Amino acid sequence: MYLRRKIDSFLEDWGKNGEKLPLIVKGARQIGKTESILHFAQIHYKYVVYINFVTDVKYKKITVDGYEPENIIKNISKLNTNLRFVKKETLIVFDELQEFPEIATSLKFFKIDGNYDVICSGSMLGVNYKRIESNSVGYKEDYTMYSLDFEEFLWAKGYDEKQICEMLSHMVSLKPFSDLEMDVFHRHFMDFCILGGMPRIVSAFIQENTFERSLKNQRQLLRDYEEDVRKYADGLDQTRILNVYYSIPVQLAKENKKFQISKVDKGARFKDYRGCVEWLTSSGIVNVCNCLSFPELPLKGNYEGDKYKLYFSDTGLLVASLDDESQDDLRMNENLGVYKGALYENIVAEALVKQGYSLYYYKRDDSTLEEDFFVRTRKSLVPVEVKAVSGRSKSLRTLIESDHYPDIKYGIKLSKKNIGFENNIYTFPYFCSFLLKRYLQNVEW
Repeated sequence: MYLRRKIDSFLEDWGKNGEKLPLIVKGARQIGKTESILHFAQIHYKYVVYINFVTDVKYKKITVDGYEPENIIKNISKLNTNLRFVKKETLIVFDELQEFPEIATSLKFFKIDGNYDVICSGSMLGVNYKRIESNSVGYKEDYTMYSLDFEEFLWAKGYDEKQICEMLSHMVSLKPFSDLEMDVFHRHFMDFCILGGMPRIVSAFIQENTFERSLKNQRQLLRDYEEDVRKYADGLDQTRILNVYYSIPVQLAKENKKFQISKVDKGARFKDYRGCVEWLTSSGIVNVCNCLSFPELPLKGNYEGDKYKLYFSDTGLLVASLDDESQDDLRMNENLGVYKGALYENIVAEALVKQGYSLYYYKRDDSTLEEDFFVRTRKSLVPVEVKAVSGRSKSLRTLIESDHYPDIKYGIKLSKKNIGFENNIYTFPYFCSFLLKRYLQNVEW
C-alpha cells in the first residue's frame, strides 16, 4: 500500500525541470524517503539504478577511479552487469548517503555531464551534512522530508483536497464546524496523535483499522534510533545523548517544560551536554524550541541559547515512550493523564516544523507570563497557545493588549473547542494545526 506524500508533487515538479539539479532528500530514518523516491522513479523512468550503501557495501568502491560519471557508471556495471544505463532515460538513486557521503562529490560532475538524473537519500544526514555540503555546493538541490503530517494522514483515510480546502475555509471565514465534523476530525486527530506519522505504522492501521501492532512497531523504532546513536555519534558521549533522549518525555510531563540538563543526570552541566542536544536535533530525532529573549521581531537570533524545550519529531514516538499503563489508558479511553499538555504541545510543535516554521516560546524570568509558540506573518508576531484544559488565556491576552509588545496584535489558541473569535484571539480545534501557515497567508494581520 503506497501512501500519498507531499514529496510526490515536489518530485513531479523536479522531474519536469529541464535544468534539474541532482537532488538530496534528507530526513530521519523510516519516514518513507526511499519508498517515495522509487514510486516516482518507477512511474517516470524507463531505467532505474538503485544503489544502497548499507546493504551493498561493495558500492563504496565505485569512486576509486574518480568522480566522473563515466568512471562511476563503469565501476557500477562491473559490480552488477544487469544494471542498464541509457542516457536521458535513467535515474540513479544513491540511498543511505550517510554511509558514503563521498559520493556527493560526484553530483557536480553528474550535473555538468547532464546525461543521467540523480537522487540521493539518507537518514542522519544532518550529522555529517557539512561534509556533504562542501563536496557538492552549487550543484545540488535539497529537500527535507518528515514523517506524515495530519493532512497526509487524512489522505490515507480517503479525504481529498476539496475537504482540506473546506477545513481552511472554515478557519478563514470563522464558520464553526458542525458537531459531526468536530467529532469525526477530532477522532482522526487522536488516532494520528497515538500512531504518529511513520508510514509503516500508519499503513498497518489503515489496512487493519486497529492499534494492535502499532505499539510494538513504534517501540522498535525507538530501539532503532537508540542504535543510530551508538552507530553514528562519533566523538561524543553516546550515553549522554541517550540520557537526553530518555529524559524528554519526563520533562515534557512537568508543568515547567523547559528542558533542564540538571534533571538528566546527577551533576550534569549545560556545557557538557550542548553537543548532545545539537546532535539529536541534527539527526532529525528531536525538535528544539528556543526561548525568546523578548517577544518581538525579528525571531532569528532573538533567543537565549541555554533555554529551550525539546520535543520528539514524531509524536507517535513520544506516545511509545510512555509506560504500559499510560499506553492502555490512552488507546482505550483517550485519557492522557499527566501527559496531556505534553502530547498536545508536541503535536503542535511537530505540525509547525512540518510547515517550515522554526520553534520559539517565551517565559518571563519572574514566570508571570509564558507563551507556548510564536510564528510570524509579514507584519506581525503571532503567539500560539496550546490549551490542554479549559481556562482563561491570561498570558495571551497580556501579549495582545499590552503596549509593551507592539509587534503582537492578535493571537491563536488551539484547543478541543470549535472555531471562535474574541478579544483578538482566534480559537481553532487542534486538528487545524497543520493549516496554520495557509491560514495566515489568507488573512491580513
